[in-house]
Amino acid sequence: MVTTTRKTDIPLSGEIVIAPDKSISHRSIIFASLANGKSKIYNLLEGEDVLKTINAMRLMGVEITKKENHYEVNGSGIVGLLEPSDIIDMGNSGTSTRLLAGLVCPYDFTSFFTGDASLRKRPMGRVFEPIQKFGATIISRKNNLSPFAIIGNQDAMPIEYVMKMASAQVKSCILLASLAVKGTTTIIEPEKCRDHTEIMMKYLGLKISQENLNNGTKISYNGLQEFAGRDFEIPNDISSSAFFMVGALLVKNSKILLKNIGVNPLRTGLITTLQEMGGKIALKNIREIGGEKVADIEVEASDLKAIEVPASRSASMIDEYPILAIACAFANGTSKLNGLAELKVKESNRLAMIADNLQNCGVEVKIGDDFLEIKGGFAMPKNIVEIKTAMDHRIAMSFLIMGLRLENGVKIDDDEMIKTSFPNFEKIISQFI
Repeated sequence: MVTTTRKTDIPLSGEIVIAPDKSISHRSIIFASLANGKSKIYNLLEGEDVLKTINAMRLMGVEITKKENHYEVNGSGIVGLLEPSDIIDMGNSGTSTRLLAGLVCPYDFTSFFTGDASLRKRPMGRVFEPIQKFGATIISRKNNLSPFAIIGNQDAMPIEYVMKMASAQVKSCILLASLAVKGTTTIIEPEKCRDHTEIMMKYLGLKISQENLNNGTKISYNGLQEFAGRDFEIPNDISSSAFFMVGALLVKNSKILLKNIGVNPLRTGLITTLQEMGGKIALKNIREIGGEKVADIEVEASDLKAIEVPASRSASMIDEYPILAIACAFANGTSKLNGLAELKVKESNRLAMIADNLQNCGVEVKIGDDFLEIKGGFAMPKNIVEIKTAMDHRIAMSFLIMGLRLENGVKIDDDEMIKTSFPNFEKIISQFI
């Protein structure tokens, strides 16, 4: 159990060092493993999810070594991966499971995937479909659940795949599969979603075509392009910074600086939303690192007003809804968050978990299949509030931030999963309680 208790109104202040970006960390390990020659990766997230990706690539014969201030990867080249020497245990990482499932599908070997109790409940059908179109065979539990096995198809042909919904994981799964497939694979995404994979491919010199289509994109890639190893510098994670952005907005007299944060335009929906709510958030020292847009973010305590968030914005902030819901609970008026169906298939049913825990704190909410209404302002609970996390790191961190504003704080039922994405979160928050 972890408790936050507000003995005094300690403002959040000064520079807060945020964990490195998880999405880019996963991808840097994978691409460095497929490069010809050595790559150095600086500021890699050493959370459990990324460590699982490292172990998976090691099982496929890639040499990955931790040095004093970086990781060194001796890449195998596009065709050099070996059959995994053991079952690939992905722990809690849905991202690396879906990406690596695509990566292995055009190779002449069989890969076995499993994960923890939470991951084994998460459906994989959305990536199984394109993987099977490449000609790979999948054996899984009912309802496309892990554990599962992928029997690769070394004669895989390129595919054209129209995505049913915006999903960076599905898109990246297909792109990683296409790396070792002769011919041009085409993806149609109906709505733009995070493009870290495409940015990294361009950074490595790979020729990838992107054509705007109304709200979405047509992406084409001609496989079997070899590429040399290159150094990577990982920016800090905007999804992890979200917790302390909201904390600083809500706690009186707070003013913080978050340095070196990745502000990819397809991931800044939360910043846009909080600014529309009246949040004092400023991006400074904007620059580019490895093709990614990076900035320092200054945040000051603010009085927030309610907002209606359009469904079209959900792809750019899908991981930030739990912490946005906390901001809405303290805003003036009733907020409505739309386009939330995807939250039901995250590490937990996040839509239900957000609603249940807010209600447990005394907040009035209304939940639908793909929306959540949150009435700002509520009677302060008289006792410490117990939060159920369902093994979901973002639920845990979001409600620990809420505890900074509750007179008697909160107590969460499990904090172990926080290490998957933000290992030093609890050390930071302990400064302000």
